[in-house]
Amino acid sequence: MCRFAQVLDDGAIAQQGEGPLRNLGDVVAASRRVVLLLAGADVTLLPVQAPPLSGARLRAALPSLVEEHILGDPMDCVLVAGPALPDGRRPVGVVHRNWLEPMVKALLGMGARSVSAVPSQLCLPLQPGSVSAAIGNNELLLRQGQYEGLGLALDGNPTLNLQTARALSGDAPLVLYVPQEQVGEYQALLAEAGPGITLESEAWAHWIAGSTSSTLDLVPGLGTAGVAQRDWSRWRWPLRLALAAIVVNIVGVNIEWLRLKREADAVRQEMTQAFRSAYPNQPVIDPVAQMRQNIARAKAASGQVSPEEFGWVAGAFGEAVRGLARQPGIASMEFRERVLTVRVKPETVDPATTSQLRAVLGARNLAMEETAPATWVIRSTGATP
Repeated sequence: MCRFAQVLDDGAIAQQGEGPLRNLGDVVAASRRVVLLLAGADVTLLPVQAPPLSGARLRAALPSLVEEHILGDPMDCVLVAGPALPDGRRPVGVVHRNWLEPMVKALLGMGARSVSAVPSQLCLPLQPGSVSAAIGNNELLLRQGQYEGLGLALDGNPTLNLQTARALSGDAPLVLYVPQEQVGEYQALLAEAGPGITLESEAWAHWIAGSTSSTLDLVPGLGTAGVAQRDWSRWRWPLRLALAAIVVNIVGVNIEWLRLKREADAVRQEMTQAFRSAYPNQPVIDPVAQMRQNIARAKAASGQVSPEEFGWVAGAFGEAVRGLARQPGIASMEFRERVLTVRVKPETVDPATTSQLRAVLGARNLAMEETAPATWVIRSTGATP
């Protein structure tokens, strides 16, 4: 039998109760995360002096660190270290693997997405300078510090339970949590147990808050046994459909590519035939580029100037500059790869004049860019005005 509570995202309790774990499949499957509050008597918390290790090295060193503090073989236990304490020690949670692993696997088999296991004694509310204890389910839980606590199996004698809790807490003030139906019974016994005991009613809110804030989760110590295994069988048909869609798209892309390639080959063949009919004595390498070169040579031979030649670009630039109210001082001119680079004297550059010059050149199908201060790059846009 186990007690359970289903908690919503806002902290409210949706339902609670008690029953066999095997009957909680619907609750487990509907929960985003399952937190096991392990009985304090089944978990040992050991503060051990540990070297400054982390990750896999610390996990490998834990068996030798706790060997002298436990009975039996440490390899049969789940060992999880908490954060380093101010004095250099580390709290280590110890629980038998054969007890924890079947329980975690059972929850995962019920559909749990994530499972955590936290010692119950570390979920008790803790006030500074005091000790917290809880009595219930034939068990006494005691918490003396953030990572200090223990659990003892007790019988149902309230007087003995109260005296044991008082003795284990020492001289520190004791806050004792008992079930709601036993508050009156324990209240009558407080005078016999001694001073410094505050009685509180045990509620799920205490355990929920404690399990949320606790950082000592023992499930990672199980390794892959504590991780939900993905059921790929339920994804079989979606994956097949996705793969089929990918194959169809790949086939479609290849068919389209082949069609475009055939069209490109046909166009290139037509251009090659047109070039050979016009220039039968020239080998065909790039018919488009060769045709442009031959046309440019023919125009030059007939006295026509190409808009991409230096003479045409420089002449158009000179005419545009002469029409300006304030002419810039030319420092140098360079023509390379059908681009005219003009460097002007910085003191003669006027933004208004530059904008006017760009507009005049644009009317002549020339584009002008200022790639650097006082540096103009002028090129033909292709058409002859």
